[in-house]
Amino acid sequence: MRIAMWSGPRNLSTAMMYSFGARQDFTAMDEPFYAAYLKVTGLDHPMRDAVLAAQEQDPALVPLGFVQDGTRHLYMKHMAQHMIDGFPLDWAEDCVNIHLIRHPARVIASYAEKREAPGLADIGFDRQVMLFERLGGLVIDSGDIRADPEGMLRRLCAAIDLPFDPAMLHWPAGPRAEDGVWAPHWYGAIHRSTGFAGPEGELPLLKGAEAEVLDAAMPYYEQLFSRRLKNS
Repeated sequence: MRIAMWSGPRNLSTAMMYSFGARQDFTAMDEPFYAAYLKVTGLDHPMRDAVLAAQEQDPALVPLGFVQDGTRHLYMKHMAQHMIDGFPLDWAEDCVNIHLIRHPARVIASYAEKREAPGLADIGFDRQVMLFERLGGLVIDSGDIRADPEGMLRRLCAAIDLPFDPAMLHWPAGPRAEDGVWAPHWYGAIHRSTGFAGPEGELPLLKGAEAEVLDAAMPYYEQLFSRRLKNS
């Protein structure tokens, strides 16, 4: 099995990678198109030079690295916003495609703490809808996972015909072998964790430009949210 887990930034995506990576029957891969995305767009992200040095920069060649050893499944954490026009997607047609979403207000507030106030292109909701329409697959909301990690992971595993493994609920604190080179900037909170955090509180209140991005993102989020896998 090859799982392509699509999400935007600040969206429980690393925790999900750790969850699947904790299984003995999975190998995990962290954002393999990141360097290609930075190269083509020219964007100045934190640790840009380190990312470019660590990964394949030609998007056409990136899928050649999606290999398995014949004994393990492959879990790939992908950022929807990385898949800009012209990047290959044919490789994903044979994958189990899962679309991980989080309320845009939470994504925007969390992203702004780490970089700067994002635009719609930075948080990927429009691209997630494009990917869902192109590839199909399942939708799962991070809020549902945090509210009931075991229940939702059992439901997800059943939906993709994968036996549930209790190892998915816990992982050791600290960095993981699958971490991208950018982990020191982005993964501080997840490195202090040993499992999924509990439910989140009230939605953050956004103003100004951030509120405008929220308004732009909500129709995309609502479209996917209506298709989400439920624990029932």
